[in-house]
Amino acid sequence: MTLVRVDADRGVATLTLDSPHNRNALSTPLMTELLDALAAAVADPTVRVVVLSHTGPVFCSGADLKETAAAYASGQVPVGMLGDVLAAVVECPKPVVARIGGPARAGGLGLIAAADIAICAAEATFAFTEVRLGVIPAVISSTVLRRLSHRAAQELYLTGELFDGVRAAQIGLVTAAVGVEELDATVRSYCAALVRGAPAALAGTKELLARQPLPSVAQDAAELGARSVGYFLSEEGREGVTAFREKRDPSWIPG
Repeated sequence: MTLVRVDADRGVATLTLDSPHNRNALSTPLMTELLDALAAAVADPTVRVVVLSHTGPVFCSGADLKETAAAYASGQVPVGMLGDVLAAVVECPKPVVARIGGPARAGGLGLIAAADIAICAAEATFAFTEVRLGVIPAVISSTVLRRLSHRAAQELYLTGELFDGVRAAQIGLVTAAVGVEELDATVRSYCAALVRGAPAALAGTKELLARQPLPSVAQDAAELGARSVGYFLSEEGREGVTAFREKRDPSWIPG
């Protein structure tokens, strides 16, 4: 039984969570397949953008509580693997876009926060339900707390209350909330923009966004200047400048 479907078209690999019977819960088998699919997308030079999507009405319900209950005797609950999944999404050198057409809970919000761009249906609902289960939103904080303001995190972590897509956009959990009928077109529009970026430049920009500044402005500017020179002198940089001057598309844009 395949729990993560993979489809590729014009440089975009769509990884679809396909476990609607348990609302796309983060079971060990699903997370294993997702890690494998992400690794394959990274290794495939024809893949330029990765989209995380879902079947069924729910994006992701969080941890697989049935599997968790069965694992209590061993002490190895499946949530321990979630950190590997979140790190793989964050560290993917290719842009990752999350398409959220329905509710997400707990661990599913960590997955959304790990993506570079996240587009949700305005009607989708979200909640950090951990405290209501007697646990804490620990692993997902590695991605979520980089997105939310401290005030929003305090409110939503501690209450476990539902919030909608519009609020999710306001607090930075998602990039944008759109009408459900606009969701797929909006995701396609972002993907079309992303594939126009040069592969190495996109990877380098992701590194830049995650980079910690050096202690002084002079040190920081010098290090960044060296990076900039390297990219201008690279094969991609030369091709991009030449294509701009010749008023044509650069060679890396999928045909």
